[in-house]
Amino acid sequence: MEVIRNKVADSGIQVFNLDELVGPVVIREIDLASFLHGGFVLREKEYRQTLLDKDWSEFQDVHVGVFCSTDAIIPTWAYMLLAARLEGVATSVSFAKNPEIKSRVYREALGVFDWSTYADKIVVIKGCGTGAVPTSAYVEATTQLQRVARKIMYGEPCSSVPVWRKK
Repeated sequence: MEVIRNKVADSGIQVFNLDELVGPVVIREIDLASFLHGGFVLREKEYRQTLLDKDWSEFQDVHVGVFCSTDAIIPTWAYMLLAARLEGVATSVSFAKNPEIKSRVYREALGVFDWSTYADKIVVIKGCGTGAVPTSAYVEATTQLQRVARKIMYGEPCSSVPVWRKK
């Protein structure tokens, strides 16, 4: 009787899973329109008091995106005051919305990742994951891996799409 071999395991292919890189990314957004009188006018004294009185605990240890959904002209210092209030509470504060924040979190993690593990290796960037990984992370991972890997593919080791090969 012939022994069944796992050819994928024997191939030396390394799998890079972006789903496992940063863990769950919790993002909350704050729309400055909710702080505006009539949705368009920022009254400084009221705004400052509202920021002082607000319970910020719901933003504990999450990434916060700040934006304004109306066409109101918001002075820069209004965003700065809000960011100052979230210091020491939120993981990060950005002038951005959810997708942009998620992309930034992955970009930062990929920027400090030790790519030497994949030197001269065949690497499959795992696809078909949770869907929580932004496309920008796949692009950045490809760019980083091109500096060290021998070959890059996308998908699963048993059925992958060739992306790049070192010349």
